[in-house]
Amino acid sequence: MEDDSPSKSRLRLAEAFERVWSQALVAASAAEEEVARALARVAEGASWSPEDLRKHVQEFGQRLSSQRLELERSIEEGVRKALGRFRGNGQDEWRDLEARINRLSKRVDALGLRKRTPRSR
Repeated sequence: MEDDSPSKSRLRLAEAFERVWSQALVAASAAEEEVARALARVAEGASWSPEDLRKHVQEFGQRLSSQRLELERSIEEGVRKALGRFRGNGQDEWRDLEARINRLSKRVDALGLRKRTPRSR
């Protein structure tokens, strides 16, 4: 029988986020490599000098790096928000459970007092 406890669910969720994040990083790296190859082909066709090629590669690399960092920040922020909502729900559930336990405890105490005190007939 599979354990569907909240801790197991969180672990599976964390593993899923980790897999997706790794896949995104691999895709971003592959895209950067493809851009470098495409830029080299453009440089050959445009007859750029080595200095022009170096300048364009550097500019393009800087843009790619800044866009990649922005993408990483956006994804991390989205994950943080999603996990924050998830954590918040868990805390609310714990507070609700604690309140229910307190109410039940008071009822049990009240029932115990009624049994101890003799009823007048």
